[in-house]
Amino acid sequence: MLPVKLKVQRHGPESGAEPVWAEYDTEVEDNGRVLDALHYVKWHMDGSLAFRRSCAHGVCGSDAMVINGVNRLACAVLCRDLEQPITVEPLRGLPVEKDLIVDMEPFFEGYKAVLPWLINDESPPAGSERRQSPQERRRYDDTTKCILCAACTTSCPIFWSDDSYVGPAAIVNAHRFIYDSRDEGGSERLEALSSSDGAFRCRTTFNCTDACPRGIKVTEAIQEVKRSIFFKKI
Repeated sequence: MLPVKLKVQRHGPESGAEPVWAEYDTEVEDNGRVLDALHYVKWHMDGSLAFRRSCAHGVCGSDAMVINGVNRLACAVLCRDLEQPITVEPLRGLPVEKDLIVDMEPFFEGYKAVLPWLINDESPPAGSERRQSPQERRRYDDTTKCILCAACTTSCPIFWSDDSYVGPAAIVNAHRFIYDSRDEGGSERLEALSSSDGAFRCRTTFNCTDACPRGIKVTEAIQEVKRSIFFKKI
């Protein structure tokens, strides 16, 4: 077993108290993840510790948090790879509900603002699907990987200071549909992202790209959207 010292930021906003740090001596398997250490605390030491998790396999994105100062998925980071004590904090830029749980509603407001669904009012050919070539699919393949964990958006200094900014994840999901050959809503999305709260709020710090647990080239996608807004070409 691997001894793991956790230092977790505890916060209950309803009490009006400032956040405090709580330290826990835990243990996990040699290949144990930060999520396993948090489970150890909750199951064996302090059942009041609050955090989100679901699939525990890096797909649902629900356990994004700040681990040793970096936005990560707790289920995707091995404790043995981190310097101890391992510090764990809630994502920055979103209201804290309790401990490591943040209110995701501001994040999803930006996401919904870019119309993240296929827009096409025409019926597909009778007895057929809306066909797309492998080359057309590759055009936006990278941005289909987003799991809406908010790691990129909450690593963005612009988002921290301006809650009206839609954020990197919203632009990534707009990108996914703007360049989909089957979609007809690209112009509408580009119009929305050309506003003062859209793509041009990005200052190209690459924090979002570094934070993405899926390896999406977030900054590159944002720049592609900016060029399409400039040149009106999809």
